[in-house]
Amino acid sequence: MTIAMTAMLIWQFLLLAGAVAAAGSVLARSADQIAEATGLGRLLVGSLLLAAVTSLPELSVDIAAIRSGYVDLAAGDLFGSSLMNLLILAIVDLSIRSGRKMLSREGAAHALSATLGIAVTSLAGLAIVTADKIPAAIILGMSGWSWAILLSYLFGARMIFINQRISARLAAESRSDDSGLSQGSSARKPSFLLSAIIFGAAAVVLCFTGPKLAHVAGALAEETGLGGTFVGTTLVAVTTSLPELVASLTAIRIGAIDLAIGNAFGSNAFNIVLFVPLDFLHEGSIFLSMSSAHAVTAFTVVLATAIAVLGQLYHGERRLPFIEPDAFLMLFVVLGGLFLIYSLG
Repeated sequence: MTIAMTAMLIWQFLLLAGAVAAAGSVLARSADQIAEATGLGRLLVGSLLLAAVTSLPELSVDIAAIRSGYVDLAAGDLFGSSLMNLLILAIVDLSIRSGRKMLSREGAAHALSATLGIAVTSLAGLAIVTADKIPAAIILGMSGWSWAILLSYLFGARMIFINQRISARLAAESRSDDSGLSQGSSARKPSFLLSAIIFGAAAVVLCFTGPKLAHVAGALAEETGLGGTFVGTTLVAVTTSLPELVASLTAIRIGAIDLAIGNAFGSNAFNIVLFVPLDFLHEGSIFLSMSSAHAVTAFTVVLATAIAVLGQLYHGERRLPFIEPDAFLMLFVVLGGLFLIYSLG
């Protein structure tokens, strides 16, 4: 009976993982077409639009967890998903064997979205550390920390939008100054309506299959005896990060590196914003109800993201071939953080 149940769960897991992978791939391709059709740029579309959609499975899973009273499971999923996104970014960066590294100067434009992720994650970490020391101010059903996270994200998203509008205008002016290039670059743009429809359809598939995949992963962890362990909770975080992984790999494959980086950093910032609706649904401050150990995960995310920003902004000319110290350091910090979390139980 147990073997049959495990086999059925594995089969369901593989089918749902395939559906999520297909949806993530379609999302990345259609997001790239939307960026080209609208002229908004891959960075903006990846940081805001694609990041929000690929983070939606976490919202559904964590709302169910909050309603069932599993606050730590929801918090662990959101912070753990951010760690997984950074792990994906570091590994993909190490796998690119070209002079155009993701965490080097070519990715410096993403420092703004990465810094936004640092800001909102730091606020969440501070909320956890001070939850039992400072009285929670509940405003319209949410704690003051949640309002701070929401307002910071909206302000940061506006900054990213304005920054990309300025960059797009300067790029357009530069192209118009070169008449030869402007005449030769009149390639037909993809249809925005068709791309938006495909993107919306893939988003619906992801929103339907993503939470089911996470639930099956949790059931599989329980069935195999891993449900109450670090491995079991990590499995759920990995499955909810699968859309970001597939979308990033697809973006790299089609040459849209800006889309991949924007998706990783944007998803991390959006993951923290998801604490806002969870706090609204939870009675009292959600940060007061979760384990203080989640602060370790939060500040590990902050440290690893800061390393990525340093790698983006560093302008050194000499870089060792086949060695990316920033990506290796990110990898070390993320894995070290996972070990600390495991040690804390």
